[in-house]
Amino acid sequence: MTLAPPDMLCFALHSASHAMHAAYAPLLQPLGLTYPQYLVLTSLNARDGQTVGQLGAEVRLDSNTLTPLLKRMESAGWLHRSRDGKDERQVRLSLTDAGRDLASRAAGVPRAFAEKTGLRQSELADLRDILAALRDRLKPAKA
Repeated sequence: MTLAPPDMLCFALHSASHAMHAAYAPLLQPLGLTYPQYLVLTSLNARDGQTVGQLGAEVRLDSNTLTPLLKRMESAGWLHRSRDGKDERQVRLSLTDAGRDLASRAAGVPRAFAEKTGLRQSELADLRDILAALRDRLKPAKA
C-alpha cells in the first residue's frame, strides 16, 4: 500500500517544521534574528560560556553550519568567541551586554509562539517530549 504525502508521518513533520519556521519569523524579525540565531542566543543565555562543540550538540547544528552563524552574531556584537585558557583547541562563547539585552527582549517569544499554536501548556510539553524521543531514536545526539 502506497501512502500519499498527507498520510505520511514524514510529510506531517516536514510541513509542521515549515509552518513553525513561518510562525516564528514575524516574532524574530523585529529583533533582527533568524531562527538558528535565536536558538544560539537562548542557549547561551541559559548557559553562557559553552564551547562551540557543546552549543552545537545542544542546538543540533554541525560546525560547518554553526561557525558562520557565530561569526555573523559576533560581527553583530551579540557574542564573543575566545580560546579556552586551559585548552586552546576549544572556543568558548559568551554573550556580550548587547547579546544579553537582545535575549531579554526575546524573552516573550516562547509565549507568543505557544499562543499561536492554540495548544495548552501540557499539550505543548507532551508534543515536545514525543518529538524529542522520535528525534533521538532516529538520530541520537553526538557525544
